[in-house]
Amino acid sequence: MASLIVGIQPLPNQELSPPECRLGKWNLPALVNPTKKKLPVLIPRVPVTCCQEDISCLDQAIYDEKNDKIANKKALLQSIDYSLQYLQTEQAITAYQKSEITRERVYNSLQRFRQLLISTKSPQALQAAIEKEFVFYQSVGRDNKGTVLFTAYYEPLYLASRQPTKEFRYPAYRSPADLESWAKPHPSRSELEGVDGLQGSKGKLKGLELFWFKDRLEPYMIQIQGSAKLKLTDGTQTTIGYASNTAYNYRSLGRSLVDDGKFPLEGLNMPIILDYFRKHPQDLNIYIPRDQSFVFFQETYGKPAQGSISVPLTPERSIATDKSLMPPGALALIRAPFPYINKSNKIENRLVSRYVLDQDTGGAIKGAGRVDYFLGTGEAAGERAGVTVSNGQLFYLLLKP
Repeated sequence: MASLIVGIQPLPNQELSPPECRLGKWNLPALVNPTKKKLPVLIPRVPVTCCQEDISCLDQAIYDEKNDKIANKKALLQSIDYSLQYLQTEQAITAYQKSEITRERVYNSLQRFRQLLISTKSPQALQAAIEKEFVFYQSVGRDNKGTVLFTAYYEPLYLASRQPTKEFRYPAYRSPADLESWAKPHPSRSELEGVDGLQGSKGKLKGLELFWFKDRLEPYMIQIQGSAKLKLTDGTQTTIGYASNTAYNYRSLGRSLVDDGKFPLEGLNMPIILDYFRKHPQDLNIYIPRDQSFVFFQETYGKPAQGSISVPLTPERSIATDKSLMPPGALALIRAPFPYINKSNKIENRLVSRYVLDQDTGGAIKGAGRVDYFLGTGEAAGERAGVTVSNGQLFYLLLKP
C-alpha cells in the first residue's frame, strides 16, 4: 500500500498551542555524533510531557465513545490484540531475528499498554502512566531532527463485474501461479497489460482476470491502496486484497505530472490529480504505464483490509512504515496535522496525537521519515486520504528495561 502523492509540500502545523508545546517538546533533541557514524533510526528519549492546555498532546479520541468516526478505545484494544497475535507467529519470530528491539519487549510493552488502556479513565491518566513506565523511541525522520512526512491511504469502494462487458473492460488480476519463476527484470506494466490497459489477455495475464471495472483508474487505484471493497453488478458485495507484485519500484502519478510541468509541486493533492484525469482521460495511457510496478490480488470475501503482517487494519489505528527499519506490530505514537470532516461537511486540519499499531508497509513508504496512515473504507476516507500530507513525529513506546 502506498500514497499516490510523493514529495508534495506538507501542511504547516496548526496553531493550537504555544510553540514550545507545539514543536519544541516534540522535536528530536540535537544529536551529538562526533564519530560521524551512521545514526540509529530510533533514538531513546524521555516521554514527552504535555503542556497543560495543549489538547492536541493527548489522544482524546480513545475516550470519546460518542464519536464513531474516530477509532475509540474498543477499536484500539482490538488493534492491539491483532498485533499481539502476530507477535506469536513464526512470521514475527523471523522478522525480529536481526532487530535490536526484541520481539519479547514489544510484546510485553503492548500487554502493559493494554492493561493501562483498560484501567485508566482519561487521556491524562493514561499519559501519566506512560510517562512513568515507558521509554519513547523517536524516529530520526528525514532530517535527523525527527521530521516525518505523513500521508494516508484507504480502502476504496467500487462497482465491478465478475464478467467482462462492453461497459466493464478494465481488469484487476489474480497472482500468476508461476510468478516466482518469472525471469528478472519482470515484464513492465505496459508489457503486461498494454499502454491502454486492455491487452492483458494477449500475454502472461491471460486467464488471470479477477474482476472488471468501468474506469481504468479504478483497478490502478486499488493497486495503489492495496485492497478494495466491491459492489458487484449482480447485487452482491465482496472484497479483494493484495496477493503479490512485480519487482519494480512504484512511481506516482503525481510525481510524473510534476515532472512534465502539468502542476507545481506545492499544493498538489489527490483531488487535483483525479480532476485532471477526468478532464483528460486519454492521458491515463501516458501516465499509468510510467509506473512499471504491477500488483496482483486475491478475493477476500468480505474480510477487512489486511496489512503486511497479515492482520486486519484498523481505521485511524494502523500505520504503514518501512519494515526494513521499523519494528512490525509495535505500539507507536504519531503526532501531526490530519484532515477531518467537520459538522459543515467540510475538511479541516487538526493537530492530533494518536496511539497506533505498526501493521503495514508500502511501495512508496521508504526510510525513517515516512508514514502512511490508514483512514478506513469508502468515499469520506478517500477524501481525507487524498489531502493528507503533513510533517509530524513518530515515536515507538517500549517499557523501560
